Amino acid sequence: MKKQQAILVSGGFILLILLFFFGQTSPAKTDLPAKPMAEAAGTPPLITTGEVVLKAKKNLTQQQIVRLLELENGVVRGDVKAQQIKVYKQLANFWGDTARQPSIGAFYFGEAAKLENSEKNLTFAAHLLLDNLMVDTDAAFQNWQAVQAKTLFERSLELNPSNDSSKVGLGACYLFGNISSNPMQGIMAIRQVVEKDSNNVYGQMMLGLGGVKSGQYDKAIERFLFVVRKQPDNLDAVFNLAETYDRKGDKQNAVQWYKVAEKMVAIPEAKKEIEDRIKTLQ
Repeated sequence: MKKQQAILVSGGFILLILLFFFGQTSPAKTDLPAKPMAEAAGTPPLITTGEVVLKAKKNLTQQQIVRLLELENGVVRGDVKAQQIKVYKQLANFWGDTARQPSIGAFYFGEAAKLENSEKNLTFAAHLLLDNLMVDTDAAFQNWQAVQAKTLFERSLELNPSNDSSKVGLGACYLFGNISSNPMQGIMAIRQVVEKDSNNVYGQMMLGLGGVKSGQYDKAIERFLFVVRKQPDNLDAVFNLAETYDRKGDKQNAVQWYKVAEKMVAIPEAKKEIEDRIKTLQ
C-alpha cells in the first residue's frame, strides 16, 4: 500500500474537494455533500470486521474473490508466524491496491504489525485508518476504523510510550470516532501533548478540528492559523481555515483563504469547486 498524506478535514465542502485527491474511502458510495462532523449526533451502530469485509466483497469481481479466498485460507493454514505475517501483508496489498479499500488494507497491515510487534508498522496502519475515518461519511464505518486505529495506537505506545504522534492519534480516535461518550477524553490527551510542545503541528491541527466539531470557531481558527504559519504549504490547514471562516460567516476571510487554496490545487475539478464557492460568497 502507498503511504497516504494525513487527511485532516471537517465538513462537506472540504470532503468533496479531498475526494478528488484520494478517491472513495468507504465500502459503500455515499451521496455528497457530507454532513459536517460538528452536526453529527447519536451513537452509530457497531459493525464487526467480518461485516465490513463482507460488504466490501460485494464489489469484487469473481476473479478477485477467488484470489481473496486463497489468501484467507492461507492465514488459516499458516501455523508459522512468518507465514501469517506474509499472508496478512498480501491481504493488505489486495485490499489497499487491487480492491481500493485502504481501510481494510490498513486493518490487515495492522494485523501483520501486531505479529511483528513493530512500532513503525503499527503506527503506519493506525494513522492510515485515522486519516480515512476523517474523510468518511458513514458513521458506523468511521467507528469501526476508530476502534481498529485505537488498538494499534495503544499497542505502539506500549512499545514507545514517548511517541507524541501516537498520543495525538489516540486522542483523535476518541474525538472523531464516536468510541466514547466523553469526547473530552480525546481532547485532554491531545492537549497534554501540545502543552508539553506547543510547536506540535499535528496536535494543533487536531485541536483545531476539535474546535470546529464543538462549534468553537474562533479557537479553531487560532489553531489553523498557527499551523499555516508553521507550514504555509499545508493544504489541509488552508482548507480548514477557509471553511471555518465560512462556517463562522466571515465571508471576507473565507474568500481570502479559499483563494490561497485554489492556487495550491492542481486538479481542474477541485479548482472549479473552489471557484464556485468563492463566487457564492462574493
